[in-house]
Amino acid sequence: MSLADIWLFVQQGVLSGLVTGSIYALLALSVVIIFKTTDVANFAQGEIFMTAAYIALYCVVIFATTLFVGIITSFVLTMLFCAVFQRLILRQVQKASGVAVNLVIATLGFSYFLKGVVRSTGLGDTPRSLPAVFSSESIPIGQASITQLDAAIFLIAVGVMMGLFFMFNRTRFGKALRAVGMNPRGSQLVGVNLDRMHILIWAISGLISAIAAVLIAPKILMTTDMGHVMMLGFAAAIIGGFNSLPGAVVGGFIVGILENLVGLFISTNAIVVAPFLAIMVILLLRPQGLLGGKFQVKKL
Repeated sequence: MSLADIWLFVQQGVLSGLVTGSIYALLALSVVIIFKTTDVANFAQGEIFMTAAYIALYCVVIFATTLFVGIITSFVLTMLFCAVFQRLILRQVQKASGVAVNLVIATLGFSYFLKGVVRSTGLGDTPRSLPAVFSSESIPIGQASITQLDAAIFLIAVGVMMGLFFMFNRTRFGKALRAVGMNPRGSQLVGVNLDRMHILIWAISGLISAIAAVLIAPKILMTTDMGHVMMLGFAAAIIGGFNSLPGAVVGGFIVGILENLVGLFISTNAIVVAPFLAIMVILLLRPQGLLGGKFQVKKL
């Protein structure tokens, strides 16, 4: 392989990695914002992602709506069932026991429930894809190229990330969420409604997953097992730092670029292994993640 070929592969791997990495970053953010605010590791996030994609598909295929209506419906319903789960199930489990492992088991139960509901519709029996809004025409960048759909995925995902960071750092609501994450009891004493904040953060997390789902669904074959991609979202969160929003984004792009470079230079069979080797290296050298701060005991 010549140097010119290597340089071409590097360019293509980085470009493609930025696209897939933006989806992993969104999924990592959807997990991190819940963990950072409520200390709950949501293992249903992959199935929330899957269900959001199928809601949009169901609207288009069964009710013959436009894709835009299907996407908006997906966003609204995903936010709604995430909020309802937090309010009716997770809150009651927390009141009954308060043990972290019980909360994790509750999210696992939610994941199986969502998968069962989607399978019962019959749409999950055959792999499908959402219609693409953007063209698959190539856009040359340097010696490499990406499609217009890929460019749209990346730009929209980055726009969502910027909006999320603006919310957390510049709005009163975002600052209240940060206060809840840092000191729940203290934030409650100054007038923050913890129950409302927890419901809203679950709804926002569901919305982020739904956005990631409708962005990537035109590029992949949808099945009821497509939520397995969330494993890479968790990998991104661990690499970047499970208590850091910027870390989740950095971790997502690292995983995406690493996957594509490994696939191009080594083997497509090694793609699955690469992110988890990266996790092991990070855990050995910097257990809190690349941008994760020191773990602190929260004051109650």
